[in-house]
Amino acid sequence: MTPEDRRQFIRSLPLAELHRHFDGACRPATLWEYSEQYYRAVPGLDFDEFRHYLQWDDAKDRANRAKHGVSFAEAQQAFFDPRRVIAEDLSHSTFETRYFCFGRVGDGIMTVRFTWREKHIRIIGAGYWRKGKAIYEQENR
Repeated sequence: MTPEDRRQFIRSLPLAELHRHFDGACRPATLWEYSEQYYRAVPGLDFDEFRHYLQWDDAKDRANRAKHGVSFAEAQQAFFDPRRVIAEDLSHSTFETRYFCFGRVGDGIMTVRFTWREKHIRIIGAGYWRKGKAIYEQENR
């Protein structure tokens, strides 16, 4: 898959505009269903199938939980924020292209570092960082 194909896939992730009361308060599956019904979804892909595109290393997940208090299972919810921001991580894209997903999870804005590897979104790290929150807020003005 070419870098442009990867970018297109990431851009094709479902978007949904939800009433403010849903922010951080509904299941990712609900966001998926809503976007599928009213907006756009990844053609031929349902929520459970989308989850199969997400993967991570269990040891890295444990280390991330110990260091940042966030599991990668929780971090995947950032991708379902309809106002999420995807940005390329230029500082850490030496050997492979890496990205950030800034998205609302619960009451906070989570930053998820990820890459596209073998047709999967591979989560590398996640946490609640001020810089990610600032970018999210700036892009969603």
